[in-house]
Amino acid sequence: MEAVTRKKHYFIALVPESPLRDTVDDFKREIKRRYGAAHALKSPAHITLQMPFHWLESEEHLLEKCLREFATPQARHTVNLNGFDCFSPRVIFVKVADHLPLQQLQHALKKELVSRLEFPEPREAAKFHPHMTIATRDLSASDFKQAWETFRSRRFHASFIAGSLFLLKHNGKTWDIFMEFPFQGLPEG
Repeated sequence: MEAVTRKKHYFIALVPESPLRDTVDDFKREIKRRYGAAHALKSPAHITLQMPFHWLESEEHLLEKCLREFATPQARHTVNLNGFDCFSPRVIFVKVADHLPLQQLQHALKKELVSRLEFPEPREAAKFHPHMTIATRDLSASDFKQAWETFRSRRFHASFIAGSLFLLKHNGKTWDIFMEFPFQGLPEG
């Protein structure tokens, strides 16, 4: 009974299909090989829409129902990636070219999670900046400077169709894609 009532760690994201997911993971492996920073490899390439949170395993069905009902009417859309950027002094990421559609999606998702699942109200100061992390907290400040010099002028252009919402679940060591919720709405216009 204890296992059923335990809280597990989850987060909600957009996850690109392969080969783009593999390409972004290659950037993460390069960071690990060159600088020893491997934390970003603990999850597949993704754009976080809801930061990690704890949820009772016994109530996963409520989370699943909410996410399915939220995702179903959403329209598939293209996400363009263009180059690299950083949050100094530890994070390097693949840059999302157009933030507005993802900000709108994330805002609607947050609203849904607050109203239907009683998630805490988001802090106003927390501004959503969509990105795909390739290096994070285990990158030292000195290695960050070197890695950022390597990536800051590197060219990278790609795109993917955001066609589903993904729920990821922590297995104790890494994040696994746990559930996928397809977008089935029609594009506007």
